[in-house]
Amino acid sequence: MNKNAPYILIAASAALLILLSSTFVVNETDQVIITRFGKPIGSPVTNAGIYGRTPFITTVNRFEKRALDWDGRPIEMPTRDKTYLVVDAFARWRIVDAEAYFLRLRDERSAQSRLDDIIGGEIRNVVASHELIEIVRNDKSRKPASADSGDGLSRTISWPAIQFGRSALERTVLDSAAPKLRVFGIELLNVQFTRINYNETVQQSIYQRMISERQQIAERFRSEGQGEAARILGNREKELRTIESTAYRKFQVIRGEADARATEIYARAYGQTPPAAEFYRFSKSLETLQKTLDSNTTVVLTTDSELFRLLKRSSFGTVNPP
Repeated sequence: MNKNAPYILIAASAALLILLSSTFVVNETDQVIITRFGKPIGSPVTNAGIYGRTPFITTVNRFEKRALDWDGRPIEMPTRDKTYLVVDAFARWRIVDAEAYFLRLRDERSAQSRLDDIIGGEIRNVVASHELIEIVRNDKSRKPASADSGDGLSRTISWPAIQFGRSALERTVLDSAAPKLRVFGIELLNVQFTRINYNETVQQSIYQRMISERQQIAERFRSEGQGEAARILGNREKELRTIESTAYRKFQVIRGEADARATEIYARAYGQTPPAAEFYRFSKSLETLQKTLDSNTTVVLTTDSELFRLLKRSSFGTVNPP
């Protein structure tokens, strides 16, 4: 075995370590700052490839070249009309000056903190200087799809006019925050409001107002229903009275005709022969007794009573003519 083999191995390893330490690879998505004892040397490396450096005394600092996200924390803030909102915003940014970014921020965590301060502050300023309707409505040229309030009633709804709209306010935030971030080597690409909501106190007030409006609508429906019910009942009562009056009139006509017919029959009966007239008087007497007497009535008749007069005859033939 060669006695110099260990030394050769050590020398080869050292040469390989020096070779690896003196080169570095830049990917398509990276940009690199080379520092010596913490201070940048040379220009930022932004093109992909293999590059050389002084080993051991220089450090490779890599930064993202692609667009990055900023997802702000929900912030509670008042509008110009003193309505408290919770605004959640989102932004995209990228590093365009790696040296300035490194010198002022060093890493992405510091950059996110700086974005929170600058973008969050600009959002507060914009929200505080505009009405609620400006933040809720997306564009001033957008018209409501329908003027229906959702309660099924046809009525005119007045929509407040706006001057800007949420899209214009987002551009205002972008235009205000971008110059402040440019000194940190950051380009702000866009800013968007991802969610706008009332705070809990205002939500309860809104819910109570919605409940009150729904109750008013329900009361209006009830009153309209009661009015319609009263109208239907009135029409029914009117029709019922009309039917009853018509029926009563017909009844009176029929009854009058029947009475006339009965009178005619009575007249003919009285004008017939004595036995027939006597039988007629007898049947009418029985009808009178049936109508005036019941099972609980006790009647005492004398023999010369008009009602009892015919009962003591044995036959109609013995009745004397009156």
